[in-house]
Amino acid sequence: MPRSLVPPVAPPDGGTLRSLLRRYRHAGEPLACEPLTEGLLNHGYRLSTSRGHFFLKHHLDGDRAAIARQHAATQRLGALGLPVAPPVAAEDGSTVAVLGGRCYALHPWVEGRHRDGGELTTAQSRGLGALLGTVHVSLETVMREVAGPGGAGAAGGAWAEGAWAEGAWAGGAWAGGGDRAVNAGGGARTAGAGTATGGGTASGGGTDTRPGGWNGAGGRNGTLTAARAGTGTRLGDGPSARHGACSVLVPGGVGAAVDSGLPGAPGRCSTGLRGAPSGATPRRAPESAPEGPQGAPRGAARAPEAHGTLDALDAAADPEDTYALIEELLVLVRRGPRDSFDELAEHRLVERRALLERHAHRRPPPAAIPARGWVHGDFHPLNLLYRDAEPAAIVDWDRLGVRPRAEEAVRAAVIFFLRPDGTLDFAKIRPYARAYRRTTGAGPEELAAAVHRVWWERLNDFWMLRWRYQLGDHRADPGFPASAALAVWWTGAYEDVRAAFTD
Repeated sequence: MPRSLVPPVAPPDGGTLRSLLRRYRHAGEPLACEPLTEGLLNHGYRLSTSRGHFFLKHHLDGDRAAIARQHAATQRLGALGLPVAPPVAAEDGSTVAVLGGRCYALHPWVEGRHRDGGELTTAQSRGLGALLGTVHVSLETVMREVAGPGGAGAAGGAWAEGAWAEGAWAGGAWAGGGDRAVNAGGGARTAGAGTATGGGTASGGGTDTRPGGWNGAGGRNGTLTAARAGTGTRLGDGPSARHGACSVLVPGGVGAAVDSGLPGAPGRCSTGLRGAPSGATPRRAPESAPEGPQGAPRGAARAPEAHGTLDALDAAADPEDTYALIEELLVLVRRGPRDSFDELAEHRLVERRALLERHAHRRPPPAAIPARGWVHGDFHPLNLLYRDAEPAAIVDWDRLGVRPRAEEAVRAAVIFFLRPDGTLDFAKIRPYARAYRRTTGAGPEELAAAVHRVWWERLNDFWMLRWRYQLGDHRADPGFPASAALAVWWTGAYEDVRAAFTD
């Protein structure tokens, strides 16, 4: 279930804004501060100053250590060349400002728009899979630096469970042509190989300074020339304080043989973003995009409790719990005057109950722990900004954590490539999944297990109906028809869906 929308509130007063901006070099004086209506969990504002535009984020949770860890991760990812929008660093190097007991962070304003998977070409779909794969690969090295030697164990054993090989990036099959130099600062994961190492460089000669350039199709090589890691974006440094699309090198590789086994345990996350803005959507600041399918609601507009915690996302949803939830929802659906949505909701609830009864024996075993690693945690169209054809910024890192990597890849694909009729676009999922597997070294068996877990959680999840009937919140209604149809269609096309991710 997604975390609830946080309604826009009045921006910080002028005194607070002036105190905040004095912490930054060349930030200027505040001119205007407008609440953004599209954020989730945290409050976001477009802050205009005498020096430019920024995104001001008010972190409602106020966990300074967690926020600083997210900031450090994006700073280092940006230094590796990934399209992110790290926070602006204050004069003392800090990225979190506490004023009046509230935590704020200042980010550069990124111009861009969100793109639904239907807008992506085959090459761009391939690039999307490579991008997410590179995020996962890079996070292993980055979070070792951020969290320290004990960070992995504390977060769930990301490195102990990962399989890595030194120099994998250097020996990878770099696609395309171009004159670009690479220094990724970390190795890429290869299935079945050792533990994490830090090696791996590749060189194509020269450096390309053109903006944009993420192309997972192999049209050109990318740049991962590492800048200074661990520093924020300082106002006044370089030609512009605005972050554009970053050029990133997409590593290649060879996937493992197909394994049709279905082990593993699902996370608890379900979404469909059909009905969300696409096409010429409003410009967003980094970190302002709505959060997507994962996590229990928190904050001022808390929704009903989710079945699982944030990091233990109901690893193998119990159908008995789902039956009980279906009965609760049916009572609400059948109460009072009904419209066409209520009729559809009742139909889908009854239909889903019958499906669960037939497939309860396919519940993934809780003990089957999948390969885990550091993930973005909420990778979907509303957390990725495009400028023209290239990714400009991956935003909203609030759910950065250690979870099954391949599950994030499957969930993202299901959201990006869900059609309005509740089917998936295999023609785009295949290149996406192949690029992800090449980039990370994940084998088909890992993707197959993730497909099974995500299918199961979809079968057991009703967050959109809970929003409508338990919260009286209708904002997710447009996405329900496609999302509900997907669970039924996926069950009937199970083998085809798995093949699309593992071919």
